Amino acid sequence: MKPIQVGLLGIGTVGSGVFNVLQRNQDEISRRAGRGIQITMVADLDVERAKAVVGEGIQVVNDARAIIANPDIDIVIELIGGYGIARALVLEAIAAGKHVVTANKALLAVHGTEIFAAASAKGVMVAFEAAVAGGIPIIKALREGLTANRIQWIAGIINGTTNFILSEMRDKGLDFDVVLKEAQRLGYAEADPTFDIEGVDAAHKVTLMSAIAFGIPVQFDKAYVEGITKLGAADIKYAEQLGYRIKLLGITKRADKGVELRVHPSLVPSKRLIANVEGAMNAVVVQGDAVGTTLYYGKGAGSEPTASAVIADLVDITRLHTADPEHRVPHLAFQANTLADAMGTLPVLPMSEVVTSYYLRLRVADQAGVLAKVTSLLAEAGVSIDAVLQREADEVGGEGSTQTDLIILTHATREGTMDAVIAQMQALPTVLAPITRIRKEELN
Repeated sequence: MKPIQVGLLGIGTVGSGVFNVLQRNQDEISRRAGRGIQITMVADLDVERAKAVVGEGIQVVNDARAIIANPDIDIVIELIGGYGIARALVLEAIAAGKHVVTANKALLAVHGTEIFAAASAKGVMVAFEAAVAGGIPIIKALREGLTANRIQWIAGIINGTTNFILSEMRDKGLDFDVVLKEAQRLGYAEADPTFDIEGVDAAHKVTLMSAIAFGIPVQFDKAYVEGITKLGAADIKYAEQLGYRIKLLGITKRADKGVELRVHPSLVPSKRLIANVEGAMNAVVVQGDAVGTTLYYGKGAGSEPTASAVIADLVDITRLHTADPEHRVPHLAFQANTLADAMGTLPVLPMSEVVTSYYLRLRVADQAGVLAKVTSLLAEAGVSIDAVLQREADEVGGEGSTQTDLIILTHATREGTMDAVIAQMQALPTVLAPITRIRKEELN
């Protein structure tokens, strides 16, 4: 059978990985797919560099639309990134009857509803395993492997840059700014790391997982997003003393009134497997009613790990290329005509309605009655205390210090309630600095 022909838009780090792995493992991939898969055309603005990667015999152009216009191309791989030209090219490829493989989580988290609808109308597939957690097959697991389950919650370390920074802060006792510079020097963080350190990248990914887990449209605009820039070495040290580690988690959870969709630093018990995921690695925990807890761990980025996911999508599309579109796995696991209906019964909850437990750190005057006043405010708000840790003033501010740190762990309470009581505590004259609040996730 004639090999399926693929056009590649962008041949940077991931694109070159896709080309190299496909070449290296061509025989095995063909045996799995049932026919050959060949990249026959590449588009990149740097034509000479692209030619150096792919060698002779493959057409290299600087105009992506030349690939979309080529009637021999069956599948278009989009590895350009971003929301702008990538969206236009993906929609044009779909309109031209091409299947699409993309690693672009930002594009799908923001414009996925439009893109999936266009693909369904045209009878083509949009595959995006590489968009979440690099080489970890989490999309495949959620869409197919766990399809019998009512998913209860997902919690993931899905940004390697922030996990590397937090691991370094814990290991070396350094503050965020110092470790960020080191991460940039080592190539773990971009020159502009905003999307990573502010949690936006993780929010794109958890938005996609949430849609697949609960059968709702992608709704990135409703996600709560908080990064790691305000974390201090002191909080990581105190968390450790209390038996926790701090991780930036993407969390989506089925609640009584809807779905939680949030990214923020979280205290996780040190005994949990996910708490021990270090460096730039990724991990996702999924809780299903039938299967229980499952864990997916591996490299969340990099040339060949991400290429592994892209090529898995190519094989899937090749197998289903001639199948009736009605019998393919839906883009978001649930039949497309049920997604909008689910928004009514499973709305994304505002953060004020989320229920979780908390770590609070208060820098307070070292004098009698401070702890009693703070705990009475919590009690009046109906917030139950799990543990209290009060540091010696000398330990916090040096010999003769008149300030100390008060650390409080709470039981589960509504975020809106906690917002109100934190405002009351902040107004106390004996509270001397902005209160640090980190959510705590037991992940039972």
